[in-house]
Amino acid sequence: MVKPEIPKLTLFYDGLCPLCEAEIVFLSRRNQRQLLAFVDINSIQFEPERVGLTCQQALLAMYGQYDNGELIQGVAVFAEAYRRANLQTLAWVFSRPLLQPMFGVCYRFFAKHRHQISKLIGPTIRRLVG
Repeated sequence: MVKPEIPKLTLFYDGLCPLCEAEIVFLSRRNQRQLLAFVDINSIQFEPERVGLTCQQALLAMYGQYDNGELIQGVAVFAEAYRRANLQTLAWVFSRPLLQPMFGVCYRFFAKHRHQISKLIGPTIRRLVG
């Protein structure tokens, strides 16, 4: 049986956030199949017109984009990223419909306060992931 091809997913992240950066480092180390790409929304690599997403939108929610141009947002991005990084247990947890509303609320809180949260725990987390 042939496995269906998994499309590449580009994650848009805030490179000025130590916790966000730590997550990207963690995922990039698990990206052996090269199914993930990463774009810092604060860099010249981020092209809002091409993506169809403003920097402000990207700061408020997690966004990903498949190679075909389809944007996804919220908790679904984490589930898809973890699946591509071969973190099947995390992918399963983040894809549970009953848990998604709670994860969504938690992420919106984090997104709004990520720089303050990162000042408290970001350097430690960043050291842990390398």
